[in-house]
Amino acid sequence: MGLGTVKRLAASIMGVGESRVRIMDAKKAGEALTRDDVRGLIASGTVLALPKSGVGRAKAAAGMAKKRSGRGRGSRKGSRAIGKIMWMRKTRAQRKFLAKVKARLEKGAYRRAYRMVKGNAFKDVAGLRSFLTENKLLK
Repeated sequence: MGLGTVKRLAASIMGVGESRVRIMDAKKAGEALTRDDVRGLIASGTVLALPKSGVGRAKAAAGMAKKRSGRGRGSRKGSRAIGKIMWMRKTRAQRKFLAKVKARLEKGAYRRAYRMVKGNAFKDVAGLRSFLTENKLLK
Protein backbone atom coordinates (compact mmCIF):
# COMPACT_ATOMS: atom_id res chain seq x y z
CA MET A 1 0.00 0.00 0.00
CA GLY A 2 1.21 3.53 -0.68
CA LEU A 3 2.67 5.76 2.02
CA GLY A 4 -0.17 8.26 1.62
CA THR A 5 -2.71 5.54 2.38
CA VAL A 6 -0.66 4.33 5.37
CA LYS A 7 -0.53 7.88 6.67
CA ARG A 8 -4.30 8.35 6.20
CA LEU A 9 -5.10 5.07 7.96
CA ALA A 10 -2.68 5.81 10.82
CA ALA A 11 -4.27 9.24 11.30
CA SER A 12 -7.69 7.63 11.44
CA ILE A 13 -6.56 4.95 13.92
CA MET A 14 -4.72 7.38 16.24
CA GLY A 15 -7.45 10.01 16.01
CA VAL A 16 -5.11 12.79 14.83
CA GLY A 17 -4.76 14.83 11.65
CA GLU A 18 -2.64 13.55 8.77
CA SER A 19 -0.21 16.44 9.21
CA ARG A 20 0.75 15.10 12.68
CA VAL A 21 1.55 11.57 11.42
CA ARG A 22 5.23 10.75 10.79
CA ILE A 23 6.52 7.60 9.11
CA MET A 24 9.99 6.72 10.41
CA ASP A 25 10.72 3.77 8.09
CA ALA A 26 9.18 4.18 4.64
CA LYS A 27 10.23 0.71 3.49
CA LYS A 28 8.46 -1.07 6.38
CA ALA A 29 5.40 1.15 6.00
CA GLY A 30 5.19 0.39 2.28
CA GLU A 31 4.91 -3.33 3.02
CA ALA A 32 1.73 -2.88 5.08
CA LEU A 33 -1.34 -4.36 3.40
CA THR A 34 -4.16 -4.01 5.94
CA ARG A 35 -5.41 -1.70 8.65
CA ASP A 36 -4.13 -4.26 11.17
CA ASP A 37 -0.64 -3.98 9.66
CA VAL A 38 -0.78 -0.21 10.19
CA ARG A 39 -1.79 -0.83 13.84
CA GLY A 40 1.31 -3.03 14.16
CA LEU A 41 3.49 -0.24 12.69
CA ILE A 42 2.06 2.20 15.25
CA ALA A 43 2.75 -0.26 18.09
CA SER A 44 6.33 -0.81 16.93
CA GLY A 45 6.98 2.94 16.66
CA THR A 46 7.52 2.96 12.90
CA VAL A 47 4.54 5.30 12.55
CA LEU A 48 4.01 7.91 15.24
CA ALA A 49 1.94 11.00 15.96
CA LEU A 50 3.62 14.29 16.78
CA PRO A 51 2.46 16.02 19.98
CA LYS A 52 -0.06 18.84 19.70
CA SER A 53 1.54 22.24 19.36
CA GLY A 54 -0.10 24.93 21.42
CA VAL A 55 -0.23 28.68 21.00
CA GLY A 56 2.90 30.27 22.44
CA ARG A 57 2.73 33.09 24.98
CA ALA A 58 6.18 34.53 24.25
CA LYS A 59 4.89 37.51 22.25
CA ALA A 60 2.22 38.26 24.84
CA ALA A 61 4.78 38.11 27.64
CA ALA A 62 7.12 40.46 25.78
CA GLY A 63 4.28 42.90 25.19
CA MET A 64 3.25 42.83 28.84
CA ALA A 65 6.85 43.41 29.91
CA LYS A 66 6.98 46.50 27.69
CA LYS A 67 3.67 47.73 29.11
CA ARG A 68 4.92 47.23 32.67
CA SER A 69 8.03 49.25 31.90
CA GLY A 70 5.81 52.17 30.84
CA ARG A 71 5.77 51.71 27.07
CA GLY A 72 2.78 51.38 24.78
CA ARG A 73 -0.83 52.33 25.37
CA GLY A 74 -0.79 50.74 28.80
CA SER A 75 0.75 53.86 30.30
CA ARG A 76 -1.94 56.23 29.00
CA LYS A 77 -4.11 58.04 31.50
CA GLY A 78 -7.05 60.27 30.80
CA SER A 79 -9.06 61.18 27.73
CA ARG A 80 -7.74 61.63 24.20
CA ALA A 81 -10.82 63.65 23.13
CA ILE A 82 -9.19 67.09 23.58
CA GLY A 83 -7.27 66.79 20.30
CA LYS A 84 -10.42 65.84 18.43
CA ILE A 85 -12.38 68.72 19.95
CA MET A 86 -9.63 71.19 18.98
CA TRP A 87 -9.60 69.83 15.41
CA MET A 88 -13.40 70.12 15.20
CA ARG A 89 -13.37 73.75 16.39
CA LYS A 90 -10.64 74.70 13.94
CA THR A 91 -12.23 72.89 11.00
CA ARG A 92 -15.69 74.33 11.66
CA ALA A 93 -14.29 77.86 11.84
CA GLN A 94 -12.41 77.40 8.57
CA ARG A 95 -15.43 75.90 6.83
CA LYS A 96 -17.61 78.77 8.06
CA PHE A 97 -15.08 81.23 6.63
CA LEU A 98 -15.03 79.33 3.32
CA ALA A 99 -18.83 79.42 3.10
CA LYS A 100 -18.73 83.18 3.70
CA VAL A 101 -16.22 83.86 0.88
CA LYS A 102 -17.51 81.16 -1.49
CA ALA A 103 -19.06 83.70 -3.88
CA ARG A 104 -15.72 85.56 -4.21
CA LEU A 105 -13.61 82.45 -4.92
CA GLU A 106 -12.28 81.44 -8.33
CA LYS A 107 -13.85 78.47 -10.11
CA GLY A 108 -12.87 75.19 -8.43
CA ALA A 109 -11.11 76.93 -5.55
CA TYR A 110 -13.86 76.27 -3.01
CA ARG A 111 -13.73 72.49 -3.40
CA ARG A 112 -9.92 72.48 -3.36
CA ALA A 113 -9.75 74.61 -0.21
CA TYR A 114 -12.51 72.57 1.47
CA ARG A 115 -10.54 69.39 0.91
CA MET A 116 -7.38 71.02 2.24
CA VAL A 117 -9.25 72.13 5.37
CA LYS A 118 -10.42 68.54 5.85
CA GLY A 119 -6.83 67.36 5.43
CA ASN A 120 -5.64 69.70 8.22
CA ALA A 121 -3.55 71.82 5.85
CA PHE A 122 -4.12 75.12 7.67
CA LYS A 123 -3.34 76.03 11.26
CA ASP A 124 -6.18 78.52 11.56
CA VAL A 125 -8.52 80.80 9.59
CA ALA A 126 -5.72 83.31 9.08
CA GLY A 127 -3.61 80.59 7.44
CA LEU A 128 -6.48 79.70 5.13
CA ARG A 129 -7.03 83.38 4.25
CA SER A 130 -3.34 83.91 3.46
CA PHE A 131 -3.31 80.77 1.27
CA LEU A 132 -6.28 82.05 -0.72
CA THR A 133 -4.77 85.51 -1.22
CA GLU A 134 -1.26 84.28 -2.05
CA ASN A 135 -2.57 81.91 -4.71
CA LYS A 136 -4.93 84.61 -6.06
CA LEU A 137 -7.97 82.44 -5.48
CA LEU A 138 -9.96 85.32 -3.93
CA LYS A 139 -11.46 87.87 -6.36
